[in-house]
Amino acid sequence: MIKASNIHKSYGDLEVLKGVDVHIREGEVVSIVGESGAGKSTLLQILGTLDTPTNPSGFNTQIALAGKSFIEMTDRQLSKFRNENIGFVFQFHQLLPEFT
Repeated sequence: MIKASNIHKSYGDLEVLKGVDVHIREGEVVSIVGESGAGKSTLLQILGTLDTPTNPSGFNTQIALAGKSFIEMTDRQLSKFRNENIGFVFQFHQLLPEFT
């Protein structure tokens, strides 16, 4: 199950996600559609723990996967959580953020 509320993401002055709420029940199949640049990949990267929302405490952002919140996890905890709970299938490798 994925339950998220009030997700915001900005890149400088460009606000891509403006308080998005998502609730996906266990076993439910969902597709995310929208125009190019609408924030679909950004939302999926945040839900997949590959990116973080902008100012989660300031916007009271809540995100839980499998009943566990990962907003406050350390990098080590997040890596373990991702390895145990999340799988990815990428259409294009360009959608992956660069890690340095």
